[in-house]
Amino acid sequence: MNRDLKIYHKIILLIFCVLLFFINSCGKKEIKTVSEDSRIATEAIGVIEKIKEAYLKNDISIIEANTTKDGFRSIRSVLKGFDSADLSFQPAWVEIQKDVVYVNISWKGRWKRGGKTTDERGMAIFALKGMPLKVDNILRANPFIYPE
Repeated sequence: MNRDLKIYHKIILLIFCVLLFFINSCGKKEIKTVSEDSRIATEAIGVIEKIKEAYLKNDISIIEANTTKDGFRSIRSVLKGFDSADLSFQPAWVEIQKDVVYVNISWKGRWKRGGKTTDERGMAIFALKGMPLKVDNILRANPFIYPE
């Protein structure tokens, strides 16, 4: 009986040691560095989100701070007033070239103005340049031209 108890204790101790080994080996996470392309894509999407939030708050100074001169002119020239707006962006693709970062954004929006509601959706391509990145142009379906 004593011998069975010793074997039982040894088995429990062995199981405990094996569990500790697995917990320690699984708990070590390999630190991965972020690639330059990933960093650039994250920065570009962040800039676009800042512009979207500024647009919804009608904060022209933030839009200007996150765009080039040409980019600001192209956005400012199409802005129209609205009572309220809801705009969502979903990044679809990022293409990084030597001097320009292109971000394809699928967007959906709803604008209210004077009792009228406008629902629109589209695919815009934001071209960003410089360091730090700033929006230089919006190609295809510009979400900032609404409500018409």
